[in-house]
Amino acid sequence: MQWLSTFAVFFIVWWTVLFIILPIGLRTQSEDGDVALGTVASAPTRFRGGQIVLVTTLVSVAICGVWYASTWYFGFSLDDLPRIIPVYD
Repeated sequence: MQWLSTFAVFFIVWWTVLFIILPIGLRTQSEDGDVALGTVASAPTRFRGGQIVLVTTLVSVAICGVWYASTWYFGFSLDDLPRIIPVYD
């Protein structure tokens, strides 16, 4: 697999995992009963951006590691994924 393809897969996986990880463990101001003046009640009480980025990166590296191992060991590639739009030769 070329490096550009590897980076593209990692980039897509990272953003997907980010939106999966973001709501996990989120406590809103309305849940804590302490809404700061000028903010929305659904705003997080304590933003943990560094922890979210770290966990997202670790999970993404694990997923991409499995993908890279399957391409290297089993010979799968991006061409083996099903296509939504058919390609005519």
